Amino acid sequence: MKAAVLHESPGELVIEDVSIDKPAANEVLVQTTNAGLCHSDLHFMDGHYSTRMPAVMGHESAGIVQAVGEDVEYVKPGDHVIACLSVFCGNCQDCLSGAPYRCRNNRAVSRPKGATPRLSKDGETYQQFARLGGFAEEMLVHQNALVKVDRDMPLDKAALIGCGVTTGMGAVFRTAAVRPGETVVVIGAGGIGLSAIQAARIAGAGMVIAVDVTDEKLETAKTVGATHGINAITVQDPVQAVKELTGGLGVDYAFEALGMKVTAEQAFHMIRPGGTATVIGMVPVGENIEIPGHELLNDKKLQGSMMGSNQFRTDMPRMVDMYLDGRLLLDEMVSQTISLDQINEGYQDMRDRKVARTVINF
Repeated sequence: MKAAVLHESPGELVIEDVSIDKPAANEVLVQTTNAGLCHSDLHFMDGHYSTRMPAVMGHESAGIVQAVGEDVEYVKPGDHVIACLSVFCGNCQDCLSGAPYRCRNNRAVSRPKGATPRLSKDGETYQQFARLGGFAEEMLVHQNALVKVDRDMPLDKAALIGCGVTTGMGAVFRTAAVRPGETVVVIGAGGIGLSAIQAARIAGAGMVIAVDVTDEKLETAKTVGATHGINAITVQDPVQAVKELTGGLGVDYAFEALGMKVTAEQAFHMIRPGGTATVIGMVPVGENIEIPGHELLNDKKLQGSMMGSNQFRTDMPRMVDMYLDGRLLLDEMVSQTISLDQINEGYQDMRDRKVARTVINF
């Protein structure tokens, strides 16, 4: 099968033929139909985070089940599925306490040591990024990495739910639990930020402010639910601009969707006393976020969010329903559709901030 492989970091992806094994117990073979380009992969490609290599990258994918191994009862051939990196064991403390997205029991959802690898080439084991390897014509994954979805759901839009949409919407719905009438600011109007904006709209937020550096993305943000847009380049101080829109106090909830030190700190300064700032983006390893300690006396909170604190087996079907009934706007988030061979160009467009979301059509 054709796959996009990372051999060195920093480095570009190499399109090559990789061998994929047959499903073992609890495993599912999926024909990948679509995959979204997520900024998380770019962090590893650009060397801000590390992963074992060579690795088939990609973690935001959807497809059709081709075959299943022994003990697989959840899906059958022909089912439409979304893959999720929050692969869960179902038995550890995190899983049993309602936080399967924090599951660290990787051995339970991986092949045993010494077994034939799922992916290989010329006798060399190839890693599956995020235990998925979604930038490939096929995926071989544990059944607990998949969720079945309605066949009426277009798989090119379903792929987006696999990471970016779930991460952004989950941060609003689950991590922060925004309530009707409350005020929200989202810094960054890429795929995750646009998803957070939509979740705030669906949750009934009274004011939803989008902050970005391009007018085009701010217009898209308004299309999907932002009530106000702030261009962080054209205003003197985005923090002050947010406070002016909220009567000088700041918002109830701020969401940082870029993964930058400066914007994470800005998010904290944008909240009112008693407010909560949630960092969704991946701040590079080694960078520290600094906030004034005395402001914590105002009951302000700074928190992180891991994959939107998701319970994806229940969350994703609900998001599919929201798309099918018109509440969740995904078509508007897709900037371009490309082939697998164009993946490096797609990621360069992301670096250049030209796109909200790019989807690979296999």
